[in-house]
Amino acid sequence: MSREMLLLADALAREKNVARDVVFDALETALALATKKRLHEEADVWVVIDRETGNFDSFRRWQVVADEEYVNEHTQTPLSEAKNEDENVEIGDFLEEALEPVDFGRIGAQTAKQVILQRIRDAEKEQILTDFLERKEHIVSGAIKRMERGNAIIEAGKIEALLPRDQMIPKENLRVGDRVKAYMLRIDRGTRGAQIILSRIAPEFIIKLFEIEVPEIEDGLMELKACSRDPGLRAKIAVKSNDPRIDPIGTCVGMRGTRVTAVRNEIASEPIDIVLWSADPAQFVIGALAPAEVSSIMVDEEKHAMDVVVDEENLAVAIGKGGQNVRLASELTGWTINLMTQEESEKRQEAEVAATRVLFMEKLDIDEELASLLIEEGFSTLEEVAYVPLAEMLEIDGLDENLVNELRERARNVLLTEAIATEEQIDQVDEELLALDGMDKSLAGKLAAEGIKTRDDLAELAVDELIDLTGMEEEKAKALILTARAHWFE
Repeated sequence: MSREMLLLADALAREKNVARDVVFDALETALALATKKRLHEEADVWVVIDRETGNFDSFRRWQVVADEEYVNEHTQTPLSEAKNEDENVEIGDFLEEALEPVDFGRIGAQTAKQVILQRIRDAEKEQILTDFLERKEHIVSGAIKRMERGNAIIEAGKIEALLPRDQMIPKENLRVGDRVKAYMLRIDRGTRGAQIILSRIAPEFIIKLFEIEVPEIEDGLMELKACSRDPGLRAKIAVKSNDPRIDPIGTCVGMRGTRVTAVRNEIASEPIDIVLWSADPAQFVIGALAPAEVSSIMVDEEKHAMDVVVDEENLAVAIGKGGQNVRLASELTGWTINLMTQEESEKRQEAEVAATRVLFMEKLDIDEELASLLIEEGFSTLEEVAYVPLAEMLEIDGLDENLVNELRERARNVLLTEAIATEEQIDQVDEELLALDGMDKSLAGKLAAEGIKTRDDLAELAVDELIDLTGMEEEKAKALILTARAHWFE
């Protein structure tokens, strides 16, 4: 038996291209199961095979439990009986016993064979997957083997991968036998082993397709910096040249459009806008909004947003059908883009100036003329008045040193008073609310001032209410409220 065991392990390891230890593990599991069938299905049995000689030993164990908790004679032993064998034994310990070699018989041998084959199959699949991952291939190409509840099973060589229905391009009609390419989205590891999950709608899919079609990318002469998609309808990619002699847009398009056409053919003819990437965020956004022409742009670093002004003729083009163009440009650049006409921009600026003027007049106790002077000189917050270098403020015509010092002192006093009030309000805020993702002390202080002091208080707000109370962006307000409500659905 021992020699046969070694020969079997070596043969299976070579035939299935798996490690020898994997075969021995499978054999040990199979022998343990076969042994349990001769004893009892609940018995705690394990087998150890000597990797050098092929000899194996079988063991059985029982857990020591309190006498009153003893309910299963096959896996447990009461403490009083265990003490007879070992006076130092304690509850939770195990008593072990070596078993005599068992004659498995036909049924036991059949069970062992099934377990071994299943373990070998699992190990073989894992090895194939490991080999595939080591090649670092992000694109899987193969034929659809079968359809299961709308999902496609793709056979690529020895690998089977799953393309879920929700990862297919909308209105795409895939059938058994069709050859398709898809992006390897992730690996799901479940009870049935590892499963490759594919996607044809991921932005990364387009990036990898261009890397295949454009050798200059692999050579490092140019880069694809970002991609955004409305799958099946339109995509935008941002490209950058690392060599001044190369036109990155023309290189991606190819001679007579051959390269971009090859990519589009793989994604159901989805139109692709190729945008020149820029380290200057404003310039990048202007390019991403093409073909619309931008009149002016204002960058808000704090909110990571831009107010983009276009004329009436370009507004519809900049927005795109159903807001598609501005949405894709925002995703591509990573900036929130607020489109507006010149008239809307002027109205907004007037409103902001008016609000700042009122703020200065009320908080600094100054007249409208002085407040307007500060605004004209570029001051928009109390922090700027309080902490801009003294020398800069003294350069403003109409302000002497005494007035400047008085304004700075008043601004600092207001900020200090507000900070103290905020801290007092935060002290009343529930810890659960403070711990939410997206929450900070400043925001918590604003909410507390409006009576929002617990997680449920926040969860009960509508998005519009939260925006009105805090001035947050809509997407951030939505995300924060969803986070606050998460515990309702757990």
